[in-house]
Amino acid sequence: MKLDQGQKLLFIGDSITDAERNKEVREGGNGALGKGYVAFVDALLQTGYPELGIRTVNKGVNGNTVRNLEARWQEDVIDQNPDWLSVMIGINDVWRQYDAPLIKEYHVYIDEYEETLRKLIKETRPQVKGLILMTPFYLERNEQDAMRRTMDQYGEVVKKIADETDCLFVDTQAALNQILNTYYPAALAWDRVHPNATGHMVIAKAFLRVLDFDWGK
Repeated sequence: MKLDQGQKLLFIGDSITDAERNKEVREGGNGALGKGYVAFVDALLQTGYPELGIRTVNKGVNGNTVRNLEARWQEDVIDQNPDWLSVMIGINDVWRQYDAPLIKEYHVYIDEYEETLRKLIKETRPQVKGLILMTPFYLERNEQDAMRRTMDQYGEVVKKIADETDCLFVDTQAALNQILNTYYPAALAWDRVHPNATGHMVIAKAFLRVLDFDWGK
């Protein structure tokens, strides 16, 4: 398993990472990790590798785009001094183009998305032991659906940056596609974006696979 003794693992992203975390309590307090994949990853690490004492921190914020991450990067990433950093961003960058098509200032188009994300990752990669990039996703089987097609393009950007910067890569969309072979999207997320516990567990398992988590422990 790629994580070592006593390391700090920090997650940053939008509402999928936030997952209703309680921002008013101290780190480690009840609800501080939220109800989603971050909490599931932490629980699996604590039960599978209790001897490592991995410290998990959630810095997801509902509604964030890559612009928002850039604005709070120093405080919520650099100043936290994590050993490992996981980034999943892009859902709102894409979604606002479709649910608020006339409010152009909310839109983060792919050139800005790529430039900003690459800048943040290139600056931060030398400062951490490991960095994991996760694709944004849309729970829609039809790859020709307009929003799904755009989301896949943003996911390709994430993979390109991961390859360029020696980051681990989690194809979140591909992991969710597997379960969409069985379930209708609304069974996993009423809005095709915010997954239920099943969807979050799919994400958590995909994340832990790239860390070589031993599922037999």
